[in-house]
Amino acid sequence: MNHRARIVRMIVISSLLAVSAWTLSSCGKKEAAEESATSTMPADSGMSSMPAAPALSDANIAAIVVAANNADIDNGKQAQLKSKDADVKAFAKQMITDHSSTNDKAVALAKKLDLKPEDNDASKGIKASQDSVRDELKKMSGAAFNKAYIDNEVTYHEKVLDTIDNALLPNAKNAELKQLITDVRPVVAAHLDHAKQIQAKMGGTATK
Repeated sequence: MNHRARIVRMIVISSLLAVSAWTLSSCGKKEAAEESATSTMPADSGMSSMPAAPALSDANIAAIVVAANNADIDNGKQAQLKSKDADVKAFAKQMITDHSSTNDKAVALAKKLDLKPEDNDASKGIKASQDSVRDELKKMSGAAFNKAYIDNEVTYHEKVLDTIDNALLPNAKNAELKQLITDVRPVVAAHLDHAKQIQAKMGGTATK
């Protein structure tokens, strides 16, 4: 395996591990809370089936939404500058446009609800993982960059969907916030499908 191939592999693997970590950090807390609530409940209380308190507050969720959008906006901006591939540039432009629009809606909703996004392990993990990926992509160019960028976008959107389904929607308490996330989900799914189409044209994932 040459040096360029090792870099591509490292980007994909580090992205998988990092986004899995920020997904599991939120879901793991919820599971731990549920286990704790069950184990400490008196046997005759009749409350053992009560769900645990949400692991994420609406302020936490708002921060995760903003962080996820900002990360992919920055990914898209990097791809717009470095790539000369028409498909990659068009995809990157779409990511900037769509995620900027979602961020605008999230910020407007937060202002309406007087909800200040509150950073947490998940939102910080998103930023750190994608900052790290972009640092590695800076070292690449041409076809190697295009492939690594698209591979990361596939992995990233898969994990965002997983986080929406297993952490954000189950924990969101405000109806308008939940609706915003619900409305965003098909957009993220469409991004994933688009990225997979480009990935297929490039010959599949970089780890194959």
